[in-house]
Amino acid sequence: MAIREIIIIPDKQLRLVSKPVETVNAEIRKLADDMLETMYDAPGIGLAAIQIAQPLRLITMDIAKRDKDGEEEIKPRPRVFINPEIVSASEELSVYEEGCLSIPEYYEEVERPARVRVRFLDLDGKVHEEDAEGLYATCIQHEIDHLNGVLFVDYLSKLKRDRVMKKFTKAAKLAAK
Repeated sequence: MAIREIIIIPDKQLRLVSKPVETVNAEIRKLADDMLETMYDAPGIGLAAIQIAQPLRLITMDIAKRDKDGEEEIKPRPRVFINPEIVSASEELSVYEEGCLSIPEYYEEVERPARVRVRFLDLDGKVHEEDAEGLYATCIQHEIDHLNGVLFVDYLSKLKRDRVMKKFTKAAKLAAK
């Protein structure tokens, strides 16, 4: 396993539409392992392959949480979703404060369907369908958006989106000097 570099906006790769995984093989399993290690190290609860410059339809997630004082750690529950797709979504909406490893230290409330049904392959290439709600529904939608070249800031007002893009573009120019 290896920690990979997470690309951040305004990197144009984040706007690419990722390609389906053709075969679940050792290379894909290794990529998933690297993604999990990278996600935990960041730390984050979800990561799409495109965020480490791999334009493949692959997501890792772990929404397990710590208790309030951080003393007792809840056992990690790493998940891997290959070629995930939303097959249905509720009309009911919910709002969560979202952040993104590719847009560090920026958080905003985003409204999305409260419940979704997702279909995906696991690391053995088996098809699964699951219902998701709460944080799980928000996270899976956020990560699938990445696979489609969509960022959570795209759901914000033009003013907020322009402000954050300008901030990160300026930071990238300064870092390049």
